[in-house]
Amino acid sequence: MAHPVDPLTELPHDERIRSRKLAGGVATIIADATGLSETEGKQLEAEIRSAALAMPGVSEARIAMTAAQTARTLIAIGSGKGGVGKSTVSANLAVALAKAGKKVGLIDADVYGPSQPTLLGKHDKPTAENEKLIPVEAHGIKFLSLGQLVSPGHALAWRGPMATGALANLMDAQWGDTELLIVDLPPGTGDVQLSLIQRSRPAGAVIVSTPQDLSLIDARRAVDLFNKTSVPVLGIIENMATYACPHCGEESHPFGTGGAEAAATEMGVPFLGRLPLSLAIREASDAGRPLAAEADTFATIADNLMKSLKQGGQHAPHP
Repeated sequence: MAHPVDPLTELPHDERIRSRKLAGGVATIIADATGLSETEGKQLEAEIRSAALAMPGVSEARIAMTAAQTARTLIAIGSGKGGVGKSTVSANLAVALAKAGKKVGLIDADVYGPSQPTLLGKHDKPTAENEKLIPVEAHGIKFLSLGQLVSPGHALAWRGPMATGALANLMDAQWGDTELLIVDLPPGTGDVQLSLIQRSRPAGAVIVSTPQDLSLIDARRAVDLFNKTSVPVLGIIENMATYACPHCGEESHPFGTGGAEAAATEMGVPFLGRLPLSLAIREASDAGRPLAAEADTFATIADNLMKSLKQGGQHAPHP
């Protein structure tokens, strides 16, 4: 005698259903909402309930929703001083990591100079749900920036407590299934950096510097801050290292070259790679099209970063 087909096997979102049972006309279903926002979770529940009630023999549907805590790794991107291309590197690194298959979020915590909306070409204001911001999506990543919350051209004349409170709101947003959360910090070693370290404890930090001594003096201070707060330094990136003439192709070094790599070796910090002073990167950044979305310029650095993260950062073998 053939057994009747269980109608509950035809439910939508089968990949999220963990258990199902039909007895006495009552369908009992357990679904996994891990990584979904509250709105998406409610939609999932409604669609499963509606489909169950439409099936023959089902008079009542009881849906239980579960969600596992998403494991999330926080990486801080810092610099000792401004003007070294930290925000551009942060945006491109986030996009490169997403292209490598990671679920990436980016927080623009550069309170006094938020530039990620311009770099990512997305100025949409984020919405909120239950007093939590919902990140905006661009180029395969999710991101939030204070630049989305203020009018263009307006200065953020905030004291330390206001800046750290704003950072807390960005950190507590609905990041869903984000695995890697990249935080683009302001230059220096002030309140925002200390607040992030005390409140959220990054898995590691990356320092961006240009090759010349003047920049490296401040890069060393940034490394020292993370050392003193027991945050592993995952590596140093040397930016604006080489300039190739667009007419003859001859390479020159306006800011020197190799300085950041030498400093990394001296401090026992991994060297993640160097980037050129490039017209293509500048034009792509101004246009809101991170070069990492179209080319592999940042792929090697992103790969070295993940290797350093697995090895624990500081004192890891040189890539």
